[in-house]
Amino acid sequence: MWPVEASGAARFTWEYDGGRDRLLALYQKGKDKQWDGARRIDWDLEVDPYDPLGTPDEMTVLYGSTYWPKLTDKDKAELRRHYTSWQFSQFLHGEQGAMICAARIVESVPDLDAKFYSATQTMDEARHAEIYGRFLHEKIGMLYPINDDLQSLLGDTLRDSRWDMPYLGMQVLIEGLALAAFGLIRDTTPKPLPKQILAYVMQDEARHVAFGRMALRDYYKQLTDAELREREEFVIEGCYLMRDRLSGVEVLENFGIARKEAQELSEQNEFLHLFRKLLFSRIVPCVKDIGLWGPRLQRAYLDLGVFELGDSNLDLLMTQDEEIAEALDRERFAAEEAQRVAEVAEAIAEGESGESA
Repeated sequence: MWPVEASGAARFTWEYDGGRDRLLALYQKGKDKQWDGARRIDWDLEVDPYDPLGTPDEMTVLYGSTYWPKLTDKDKAELRRHYTSWQFSQFLHGEQGAMICAARIVESVPDLDAKFYSATQTMDEARHAEIYGRFLHEKIGMLYPINDDLQSLLGDTLRDSRWDMPYLGMQVLIEGLALAAFGLIRDTTPKPLPKQILAYVMQDEARHVAFGRMALRDYYKQLTDAELREREEFVIEGCYLMRDRLSGVEVLENFGIARKEAQELSEQNEFLHLFRKLLFSRIVPCVKDIGLWGPRLQRAYLDLGVFELGDSNLDLLMTQDEEIAEALDRERFAAEEAQRVAEVAEAIAEGESGESA
């Protein structure tokens, strides 16, 4: 158990007539798009726990190091299993954090339309946590603890008394980074079960990021320069924490490599550098869009090497996330329908053959 002493007021509103059309439309979409993870996902699909994502050796942190030639095939398989477990465990912990933050938003946000949408998001995040937990327990058979930096950012987000901070910490930073990570795996894995899980989760997350952008863009127009700078400082600290979270040194420590050396090996890995940059593809344009783009924040993004991502088309990325999930559904259910038609035709043919005999 990790008890977090949260602060801030619960806010009621007695204004029940109307609201922002954009948020109410998003709330309706949130209701319409609810789904059951036990039914929509094909859990009968086999997963090799020692190669769950079909990850090439070249993408492994130890590849090219002095350790790699010493690893047996069994060691390499175990390493793939650990890395997938570590990565999806952080997804799982992040989804529980998102569920709690969404519930906090329901409690603290002053506007009823935002409370309505956050209630649908709380259900979405519960479903995501359920799905990632099931994948780890049933298919991988291993779970990693929450990463220290992710836990630190979650704690800072929940302890802040300002009602907009769960939006900023969760909807923009943690969810934005998770979306990019989900998308990278979804688009590169040849394995059907993790592809399904990530595509369907991302369909929900596209709405969540849109919600955070709408609410914060409206609110941040009202803040003073000093208040905006405070939030930019939070974003800067959070982005450095999230970048440092991505190395997965816990996995290498479990293989007997000291933390300092594990960090050095991670920093030398070219794929990890590219991976880190891509993971900010959702955060930077969102931060810019909501009105946090002061000189210090821009310098931080230059230092992180992600400044140019501020001009990315976030709406296009979100639309693609939704379309990929819908296309996957069409492909899956069209194949299932074709199989059912073939089975019926075969049964009819067997019946006719029996009658002739």
